Amino acid sequence: MTRLDAGLIATLYRAACLAELDALKPGNVHAYAAGHRMVVADFVRSAEASAAPLTEAGAGVGARIRDGVAATVAAVGQNTNLGILLLCAPLAAAAERGQPVASVLDGLDGADSAAVFAAIRMANPGGLGRAGRHDVAADPPASLLDAMAEAADRDRIARAYVTGFDDLRTIGLPALAEARSAGLDPSWCTTAIHLAYLTAVPDSHVVRRHGAAAAEALRREVATACAGLDLASRPVAPLLALDAGLKARGLNPGTSADFTVATLFWDALAAAGAAPA
Repeated sequence: MTRLDAGLIATLYRAACLAELDALKPGNVHAYAAGHRMVVADFVRSAEASAAPLTEAGAGVGARIRDGVAATVAAVGQNTNLGILLLCAPLAAAAERGQPVASVLDGLDGADSAAVFAAIRMANPGGLGRAGRHDVAADPPASLLDAMAEAADRDRIARAYVTGFDDLRTIGLPALAEARSAGLDPSWCTTAIHLAYLTAVPDSHVVRRHGAAAAEALRREVATACAGLDLASRPVAPLLALDAGLKARGLNPGTSADFTVATLFWDALAAAGAAPA
């Protein structure tokens, strides 16, 4: 595997964040429509602010996440990208070290655990609730992977840490490849990735805020609404109608958006020669 320098990794990260914003993603903030008291500019500033700490040469995964969250909160005054940073930090470290992401995850230590717990407390994501074990308000565990395993059945990002980012391999990257094979423009390829996540599994952010039943109902609703929809025809009107309906009910599939950024970032790193697999 090729080792990439921090500057290139940062450029690819920012590009992935901006590409995700350009795509029409029902329920999320995007170039076609704001939502959830946030606008595209918040996420543009977040990408710029977090790029340097996320790609700091030699930094641990946890430090990249913690410092990325701190930079984001300082820049925009709220949490806009905790999930993105949790997913992209191991990929950035893997690209810098020339290692598979699974090796990076296996090497996580107590310092990573402490830094990630600090990042989560700083970001204070909505609907986090309390946990019986490894609650973020308590002292961090010695093993970050143990904490992620504890949450894996209710949070797809935690699950990614204990499955070697399996969702990217089985949902996001295949959706991107299929969209490209169909000749879709880049922004519509990104929409295809987002819809693949949104229809494949219940969105974790919706689970936290509204419960598992609501998240599953949302998954089925989007799957029904998008059945037979040809993204090559650029179906802006029906997707915007779906988008407006989700936002009117306060449903924000933010985890699907986070995985969309991570998929684009993985793909870009692989194209540069640093395949995370």
